[in-house]
Amino acid sequence: MTIYGKIDLHWCLKQLQQDQKITEKDTNLVLTTTRNKTQLSWHPLQWIAYFNLSEHQHPDRKLTLNRLCQWLAKLVNLPYFVIDPLKADVARLTEVMSHEFALRNRILAVEVQADRVVIGTDQPFDLEWKNNLSHSMKKQQIEIVLLNPEQLSRYLQEYYQVSRAVHAAQGLGAFKTDKSVEALLQLGEVSQNPDANDQHIVKIVDWILQFAFEQRASDIHLEPRKDLGKVRFRIDGVLHNIYDMPTNIMTAVIARIKILGRMNVAEKRKPQDGRLKTRTPKGMETELRLSTLPTAFGEKLVMRIFDPEVLVRSFAQLGFSGQLLETWKTLTQSTHGIILVTGPTGSGKTTTLYSTLKQLATDAVNVCTIEDPIEMLESSFNQMQINTSIDLGFAEGIKALMRQDPDIIMVGEIRDQDTADMAIQAALTGHLVLSTLHTNDAPSSLTRLTDLGVQPFLSAATILGVLAQRLVRTLCPHCKQSVNTDIQQWKKLTAPWNSSIPQQVYRAVGCEQCRHTGYKGRIGLYEMMPTSQELKHLLGQKASLDQIRQQAYQEGLQPLRLSGAKRIADGLTSFEEVLRVVPI
Repeated sequence: MTIYGKIDLHWCLKQLQQDQKITEKDTNLVLTTTRNKTQLSWHPLQWIAYFNLSEHQHPDRKLTLNRLCQWLAKLVNLPYFVIDPLKADVARLTEVMSHEFALRNRILAVEVQADRVVIGTDQPFDLEWKNNLSHSMKKQQIEIVLLNPEQLSRYLQEYYQVSRAVHAAQGLGAFKTDKSVEALLQLGEVSQNPDANDQHIVKIVDWILQFAFEQRASDIHLEPRKDLGKVRFRIDGVLHNIYDMPTNIMTAVIARIKILGRMNVAEKRKPQDGRLKTRTPKGMETELRLSTLPTAFGEKLVMRIFDPEVLVRSFAQLGFSGQLLETWKTLTQSTHGIILVTGPTGSGKTTTLYSTLKQLATDAVNVCTIEDPIEMLESSFNQMQINTSIDLGFAEGIKALMRQDPDIIMVGEIRDQDTADMAIQAALTGHLVLSTLHTNDAPSSLTRLTDLGVQPFLSAATILGVLAQRLVRTLCPHCKQSVNTDIQQWKKLTAPWNSSIPQQVYRAVGCEQCRHTGYKGRIGLYEMMPTSQELKHLLGQKASLDQIRQQAYQEGLQPLRLSGAKRIADGLTSFEEVLRVVPI
C-alpha cells in the first residue's frame, strides 16, 4: 500500500468497508452527519468512533477508538503504542524535538533509548518530518509507531507544558541552596520566598495533583535528592516513579504546597503537618493531608489523598460479607465496650472506622472522634485533633470528650498506657469506643494492651472484639489468566485448616487497562475475633498469646491467610499478592 499525505475520513471508511468492519449504511451515516466546530478538528477515527458502531461481522463488538486504532495499525503494518504516563521520562522525551516541530507535524517522542528513538503519530503516511528529524539524531535510529489521536493530542500538550514550566522555573535561579547535609542548619534562615507563587511553579503543582487524581494515587511523595528530586505516587499500595525534577524546582514546588496548606514556609528544620482541600477533575472535593520531613538534601513532602467516596462506601464495597458482616454489625450496635481495628500503616483501618462511624452517626447519637491528625473532615461527627504543644494528647482528649455526653468515641490510635487507661474508663462508664492498634493479628491485640500496662481483668471486661485487616490488590478483570492451582502453595497458605482446593485460580498478566501491573484496585482481608466468655477468662488469667490464639481458633476464628485463600478461590487476587501482604 503506497500512500502519501494524510489519511482522511473517506479513505478510512472505504478501508473499513473493504475489511467488512462496517456497512454502506454506516458509511452514509458517518458522511452525512453534520459536525460541530470542535468535531471538525478531530482525527477521522475519532469521528467514526463517535457513532459507537457495531462491527459488521461481530455485532457484539463496538468500534471504539482503541479498536479502530488497532485496526489501522495492523492495516499499515505499524506497532500500536499506548502511552503509559507513569513510565514516561518527560524531560528526555521533550528534548528530542521542539514543541513547535512536534505540533506542526503532530508527532511525539514516546520512548528514548541509547540506540533508538520511538516517535508516535496518528498519520502513518505523512512522514515528511522523518528526514528533518534524522539529521538531529546522533546515532539513534527512528522507529515509528501509531498512537491513539486522543492520547497524542493530550500528551503533546501536557508533556511540553510541564517541561516548559520546569525550564522556565530553573531560569529564575530561585531556591539555589547548598546541597550538603551541613547546609540544613542554615535553611531555617531563608525568609518566605515569593518565587513559590511563580506561575510556572503553580502549573507544575497543578499538574502533579491532577495527574495523581487521575491515576488513583493514595499518596504523593516529593523527595529531594542530590541532583534530581523524585516525584512518586503510591497506587494500589505500590510506589511508582513519576518524574525526576531538578532539586531547586522541587524546593519551590514544596514551598508552594506549604503555602497552600498554611504551613510555615520558612521553617525547614522541623517536621510539619498541614492539610489542603482541592477539587478532582470530576469536581469532587478532596482532602489532602500534608507532612514534611527534613532530610539530608532538603525538605521531603508527602501528601496523603483522602478519597471523598470512602465515607459513602457500603460494607459490601469494603469486602465485608456473610458472618463477618453480621458479627461487625452486632458489635457496633453495642452501647458500651471497646472495638479494636488492627493492622499496619496503609491497611485500611481508617477507611473501615470512618465508614462504620458514618453509618452509626444518626441524629439520635453523638459521635465524637479524637485524632492525630484529623484524617477526613466529616460534618456528622464532632472531630477533635490532639495538640501536644498545649498538652492535649489522646488521654486528655478522651477525658474532655467524656464530659461532652458522647455515645460513641473514636480514638485515632492507642499508643500508650494513659490513652489505653482512658479508653477503658470511657468503655466502663457506658460509651462505645472504637480505636486502632498496630499488631499483626487479632489475638495479639489482647496481649498488646497488657504490654502497654493495662490490667488484664480490665481488658477482659471491656473489649468486645478485634478486627485485623490487610489490603490486597485485586486482579485486573481485563487480563487475569486462569491457571491450575499449585496444590503445595495452597496447602502452605491454608495449613492446618486444609480447606477445599479449587481446581482453577487466576494469575496477574498485565494490559493497558492496569498499566501492565496485572492489578487494578484493592480489597480488604479480614480476621474478626469477637471476645467470648472463654477468651475473657483466659485474658483475665494472664494467659499467653499462644493459649489465647488456640482458644480463638477453636471458636472458629479464621486467620487472614484463610481470608486471602477465599479471595484467591473467588478469582479476585493471586497467591503472590496474598503472600506479599499476609503474615504466614
